[in-house]
Amino acid sequence: MEQNPKALWDNCLQLIRENVTEPQYRTWFAPIVFEKYDETSQTLLVQVPSMYVYEYLEQHYVALLSKVLSRCFGSSIQLNYRIVADQKHHVTVDVEGSEPINIEPRQSQRMGNKAPSVLDSATPQDIDPQLDLHKTFQSFIEGDSNKLPRTVGLTIAEHPGKSTFNPFFVYGPSGCGKTHLINAIGVRCKETYPGRRVLYVSARLFQVQFTDATRQNTVNDFIRFYQSIDVLIVDDVQEWATATKTLDTFFHIFDHLFRLGKQIILASDRPPVDLLGVKDRLLTRFACGLIAELEKPNEQLCVDILNSKCRRDGLKIPDDVIRFIAQTANGSVRDLEGVINSLLAYSVVYNSNIDMRLAERIIKRAVKVDNHPLTIDDIVEKVCHHYGVSQQQVMSRSRKRDYVLVRQVSMYLAQKYTRMPASRIGQLIGGRDHSTVIHSCTTVEQRLKVDKAFVTELSSIENSFKLKK
Repeated sequence: MEQNPKALWDNCLQLIRENVTEPQYRTWFAPIVFEKYDETSQTLLVQVPSMYVYEYLEQHYVALLSKVLSRCFGSSIQLNYRIVADQKHHVTVDVEGSEPINIEPRQSQRMGNKAPSVLDSATPQDIDPQLDLHKTFQSFIEGDSNKLPRTVGLTIAEHPGKSTFNPFFVYGPSGCGKTHLINAIGVRCKETYPGRRVLYVSARLFQVQFTDATRQNTVNDFIRFYQSIDVLIVDDVQEWATATKTLDTFFHIFDHLFRLGKQIILASDRPPVDLLGVKDRLLTRFACGLIAELEKPNEQLCVDILNSKCRRDGLKIPDDVIRFIAQTANGSVRDLEGVINSLLAYSVVYNSNIDMRLAERIIKRAVKVDNHPLTIDDIVEKVCHHYGVSQQQVMSRSRKRDYVLVRQVSMYLAQKYTRMPASRIGQLIGGRDHSTVIHSCTTVEQRLKVDKAFVTELSSIENSFKLKK
C-alpha cells in the first residue's frame, strides 16, 4: 500500500535521526512541520520556526536532506520552506530550497589555514570541497554579459578535463559573479561525479597553506595533495602577482594536473596578459585553454537577478523599485544583494512597506552613486583637447605616433573612470579589440612609472574631468 506524503516525511525524519546526534535532531529537525506535498510538481513544503533555522539547514544539512528525501520521495523532489517571520501575527514567507545535490556540506572550520596532507585525504569522500552550496547554476541568472562563461561552465561541469576548455580562465571586475560561477561548476561536478576530488580554494588561502608547509617542512606533502585533485578551482589568482615561490610551486602542480587531464579552473579580476609579475611559462599555460570575460551585468540582467532573489526569498518589491535599484547599483551583484537585504531588514524592523522612498534611502547608504559619471566621449574629448588633435583622427586607423598616444591615454582613462569592460571601450574608441585596450593600458602604466612629465600630463587631464563636474 502506497504511503501518504505525511508518512513519507515521518520516514525522512527517522532517517535523519539515525544520522545526526540527538541534540542536533531536537534543535534543527524536530521543530520542522510538514505542510503539503504536490505530486504533480514533486514539491514538498515544510514549515520552519525562523529564518535562522532555514539558513542553518540550507548551510549545514542540505546534503543530508537531499539524500533522505530522494530515498523516501524520489530523486526529483524539490524542498521548499515556509518560514515563520512573525509568530505574534502568524506571518509566514515561502522560499525555495537549494536544488538537490549529493555532496557533503561545507565545513570551513575543519581545514582552516592548515596545509593539507595526502594522509588527511586517503579517499574521495574524505576531502572537503570547500564549496558554497548556495552558489549554483540554478541561482546564476543568465544574461548577455555572462552567457558564454556560463555555457562553458556547464560544459566543463558535465565533462571535466575532457573538453578543450582546460584550463578555464574567467576574469572580470569585482561583483560580476566570478566566484558564483566557479562555485557552480564545482557543485555541479561533485553532483555529477561524487567520486571525483573537487576543491575550491582562494589564492590567498593557497598561499597561506604553502607558507605553513614551508615553515613545517611539509612542502612535498602539500604538493602531492594538490596533485591528487581531479577538479582544482582557484579564485583571485591576481593576488599571486608578486608571490614568486607560490607561483613556482603552483606551476608544478598545474603542469602535473594538466598532463593527467585533470580540470583546472581559475578566476581573476584581469586577463592573464595583464598579470604583471607572473612568468611567461605560467601565463602561456593559463591561456592555452579558454579565457572568458565576465562583464558586469547590464540593467536588464540586474532586474532579472533581483526578481529571482525576490522569488527565492519570498519578497514582494514593486517593479519601479526593482528597476530603480538595477539602475543605481553600478552593475554589481554584491551591491544588488546588499540593497535587497537592507530593504528587508528596514521593512521588518520598522514595519514599513518597501517603496521608492525606502529604496532611495537605502541606496544612498549602501551604494556609492556618481551623479555625474564620465562617459567615453567626455574622456576622449578632454584627451584630444589636451594634445591638440581631433577626435576623428583618434578614431581613424592611422598609426601616427601622436594619434596612437592619444588613443592609448583615452583607453587607459576610460578603464580607470568608467565601469565598461575592455571590449566595449575598444569598440567605442576606434573600433579596436579587447587586446588593444589591454596593451594600451599596460603601456601607459609602464610609462607612468618612469616618466615624470607624463605623470604631470595625465594629472592635468584628470583635473579637467573634475572641472567638468
